[in-house]
Amino acid sequence: MSHERELLTEAYRDFNARRLDAVLARMHPHVIWPNGMEGGYVYGHEGVRDYWTRQWSILDPRVEPLQIESDESGRYLVEVHQVVRDLAGALLSDAIVRHAYRISDGLIERMDIE
Repeated sequence: MSHERELLTEAYRDFNARRLDAVLARMHPHVIWPNGMEGGYVYGHEGVRDYWTRQWSILDPRVEPLQIESDESGRYLVEVHQVVRDLAGALLSDAIVRHAYRISDGLIERMDIE
């Protein structure tokens, strides 16, 4: 498995385990990250930390990578099975979603939801 695929696989694993610092360690300090709840983007480690802390206080999202491939522009496209529940366990969403990543110097620089 390439370094990039391993990086992304481990990031999803740590996200699902709520190991926030471990995921942030895989991101560039000035990462650009989509705000899937409210729209727009958050920036940097503190922006991602604040966003996920808010998200996890009201939702229980789980994302399992199904396929990781690179495209001609150098992005990594990850097809994920995304299951979102409320904190009581009620299912809110169960879907296949595609995430697109830019990776530089072994760190995640940007993620977009396609």
